Amino acid sequence: GAGAGAGAGGASNGARDAAGSGSGLPTQGVPTNHGQAPSRLPPTPAGPHQPADDESDSDSEASDDVTGSDDEDSSWISWFCSLKGNEFFAEVDEEYIQDDFNLVGLSSQVPYFDYALDLILDVESPNDDVLTEEQHEMVESAAEMLYGLIHARYILTSRGLNAMLEKFKSIDFGRCPRVYCSGQPCLPVGLSDVPRTSTVKVFCPRCEDVYFPRSKYQGNIDGAYFGTTFPHLFLMTNQYLRQPKPTQSYTPRVFGFKIHASAKLQAQ
Repeated sequence: GAGAGAGAGGASNGARDAAGSGSGLPTQGVPTNHGQAPSRLPPTPAGPHQPADDESDSDSEASDDVTGSDDEDSSWISWFCSLKGNEFFAEVDEEYIQDDFNLVGLSSQVPYFDYALDLILDVESPNDDVLTEEQHEMVESAAEMLYGLIHARYILTSRGLNAMLEKFKSIDFGRCPRVYCSGQPCLPVGLSDVPRTSTVKVFCPRCEDVYFPRSKYQGNIDGAYFGTTFPHLFLMTNQYLRQPKPTQSYTPRVFGFKIHASAKLQAQ
């Protein structure tokens, strides 16, 4: 089942600080081989003279951290998406998360599934105080994993594609680092749909190659939270965004002369 998904109650920063919720105590001890360290980062105040040399990182990271820590009325989803490094994530509709059909198969992949679901939906639990600190951390980590796997499914729906379209237009995913792609906006992509296999990459619709994200924080996100299908379905849905492949390519030269193919073979 999807746990206490029907209770999309009011958001509470207290529940978020506790980082754990649910409808009962776990039936087994804290697993030692699940979850990973929470990705929350301490807020970094934006100084008045902060340099703006990285349009995809510097400006958004400072403002996002402040938003994530100061907005007491925000939901867990809004808070999570506003964290530094989580700029690639779209906000999943709570109605989508509350539909059990959309969560099929996830309970076996995510530890503390019911607790994690309650945390995402800001559902208060009277048993929060009973959980140990270690269990709270496990629930928090599980919530991040669960949201990521739900997110991978949501962005393949019409509403999810529209949400990602707005982020694409805002160049939230960065630009292609290839010179001859002329700053083409990119899309996030996973190299595998299996969690903890590889980190997220960015796909260039022009040269159709993949690259590492510019931000080290974004580079630590699991690629399964975006999946292997998203950028290609996105471009099929929005055909007008397709760009012709660049005709130019770099030509190596020595003293102005092209390097002969035989020289390249000798080097091998």
